[in-house]
Amino acid sequence: MRSLGVLLAVVTTSLIPSACLPEAVPCPAIAQAPVVALTVAASYAPSVKGIHLKACQDGTCREADLELMPGSVSVDLGCEPASGPDGTCSATSSPDGTLRGMLMMDVLTESRIDATATGTSSVGAPLPERKLSFMPKAAYPYGEQCGKFITAGTVLDADGLRQES
Repeated sequence: MRSLGVLLAVVTTSLIPSACLPEAVPCPAIAQAPVVALTVAASYAPSVKGIHLKACQDGTCREADLELMPGSVSVDLGCEPASGPDGTCSATSSPDGTLRGMLMMDVLTESRIDATATGTSSVGAPLPERKLSFMPKAAYPYGEQCGKFITAGTVLDADGLRQES
């Protein structure tokens, strides 16, 4: 009987520490593309036919004519009434008048990026050369346990090239 009591004490005390450990949090299986994104502001988009972007970081430069696609924003369509926390919700995208393109980099770090945008206007004339030096932004959108995401976004308008806010 005494050995049964010792066994019970060992099993019970071995379960206590594991009950106090935090559960593993699942991370989404999302890979981050190392890109410098460029958005042509809606007010400037009608003036733009094409954009060439050059970006240099850590001694490596990449450049390309960007494939410009129409930009959009998400519009919340709400959730089903009384659907609870696991209910069905929906959204749709709506064009916002911008143009968006991406320049693929080999690697994207938190180091400074020197970017130069040139291009062609809608009437075929060259657009003014615009330059920007900026620091990419780092964030943990899924928590620190899921790793850091680094983003490098720029906006081009009639006033020049600026970092996306």
